[in-house]
Amino acid sequence: MSTGPKATSMPSQPTSRIPHFHAARKAGSSLSKLSSKMPFVKVLKNKAYFKRYQVKYRRRREGKTDYRARKRLITQDKNKYNSPKYRLVVRITNKQVICQIAYAEIDGDKILAQATSAELPRYGLTVGLKNYAAAYATGLLVGRRVLQKLGLDEEYEGNTEVDGEIVKTEANGRTYFVEEVADEKRPFRCYLDCGLRSTTTGNRVFGALKGAADAGLDIPHSEKRFPGYSRDDKSYDAEVHRDRIFAQHVAEHMKELEEDDPEMLASHYAEYAKAGVAADDIEDLITKVHESIREDPSPAAKKTHTFDKKYKRQAKRSRQQRQARVAQKKAHAASKQ
Repeated sequence: MSTGPKATSMPSQPTSRIPHFHAARKAGSSLSKLSSKMPFVKVLKNKAYFKRYQVKYRRRREGKTDYRARKRLITQDKNKYNSPKYRLVVRITNKQVICQIAYAEIDGDKILAQATSAELPRYGLTVGLKNYAAAYATGLLVGRRVLQKLGLDEEYEGNTEVDGEIVKTEANGRTYFVEEVADEKRPFRCYLDCGLRSTTTGNRVFGALKGAADAGLDIPHSEKRFPGYSRDDKSYDAEVHRDRIFAQHVAEHMKELEEDDPEMLASHYAEYAKAGVAADDIEDLITKVHESIREDPSPAAKKTHTFDKKYKRQAKRSRQQRQARVAQKKAHAASKQ
């Protein structure tokens, strides 16, 4: 056997790189065309994805309920047993402000009291039913209404002097957002439920909150989202908030339009002119509305409608009547033969 080094084969002729370059260029162009037409996409939502997919709650799919907030609003301490946790639910539509006192049960929410700004014409306010002043008046109405229903309206009258200041007191190591805590009965506590609305500074939701708090409800809150609060200075101007409650921003806008553009004033505030409400009359009007609400916050009696139907639906026949009718038709047909 040979133990020497293995012989290596040497190429007989040197190879040219030019054909290989053109071949690679041609192959690359074909690959780019192929990739532009048929890109590779990884399938993420495969069979395993859909088998393990958990459908969200219906009202979350509809975008109506924030369940993270709702869970924290309805969860009650176990040492309070079956005591309901009340919420001040505020919703603002395109036409009115809706305020409710609600609490949650297993089969759904129960409404303890409700008030809408559509009831304010009964108290003298017929225009501006969805601005900040209307939101405050609606909160005041629902607050006085629920206290009257529970028999707490005399012990907790609330803040009768509307000045925009926050009222709270300390009792039994706890902070209550009322002027004074009675000896026998504690104030009615509830928590603001603003739904999906953004809690921006000066939002009308906080106008309803302030109205309910001034009505005598114990609602935890601070001045940081009220009109008149400056985040830069960390100061609160209660006078600015008071002007909003009495719709002075509306009155100032009416005065500006009266000087600059009377035609726009006539078009934008046509309902005010129709109701005979001038810019200087707004504060007195809202003051009277607040007084009327405190005098009688009870809901109006439901109207019962009687309908005299000219064309009434025919009542469904019984089995005996149908059989008798068939027999009558047979007898009538037999008599003609």
